[in-house]
Amino acid sequence: MKQKIVIKVTMKGPRCRSKALQIAVGLSGVESACLVGQDKSHIEVVGDGVDAVELTDLLRKKVGYAELASVTVVGEKKEDKKPESAVQPVFWPMYGGGMPLADIRPIQPYQDPSCSIM
Repeated sequence: MKQKIVIKVTMKGPRCRSKALQIAVGLSGVESACLVGQDKSHIEVVGDGVDAVELTDLLRKKVGYAELASVTVVGEKKEDKKPESAVQPVFWPMYGGGMPLADIRPIQPYQDPSCSIM
């Protein structure tokens, strides 16, 4: 499941931007990373199985203040759901290896004639 993660990072210059991108692409599962936004203060990471919280923590430790802006799923194909058929299959329980008997009577519990309650 591919996800697009956008993190807002406070960066002071091109050196911080370069360091932030190196940290982002260093994580496992990252396919691409780029700077977005008007002042290039957001990092957009696209990948499969990328931990957004771990990436945000790494950027906080090594670059500066970082805030997780959004996490969205991209490129997910919608599965075609097959309508369930109106006819339900019949499941026959097995009785001694053969077909069930058509005339199955419930077993009556033993009733003691000397019981005063019944």
